[in-house]
Amino acid sequence: MLINPKIHSCKVYYALNAISITQAAKELGIPEATLHGWVRKAKLNGDAVTPSGEPIDVGKMVDELRELRKQVSRLEQEKAILKKAATYFAKELG
Repeated sequence: MLINPKIHSCKVYYALNAISITQAAKELGIPEATLHGWVRKAKLNGDAVTPSGEPIDVGKMVDELRELRKQVSRLEQEKAILKKAATYFAKELG
């Protein structure tokens, strides 16, 4: 089955922005293995576009996503530490 290149690229873009490719595949109604292949190819070729048709640098996008996930992890750790500290001080003052 042939797919319109713009639709294909938009699905790849969607997958790159999703929490996971598995989730994106379910939401898009396509096999996970197919979407994984498309994303892998896009990462190698850098041939994805935004829904508005603008080309994107997939490598840069993947790097940015990796950094954002690290930042989220760090912020979650900080939040947990602050929560423990607040509990400790509440006990001390109460």
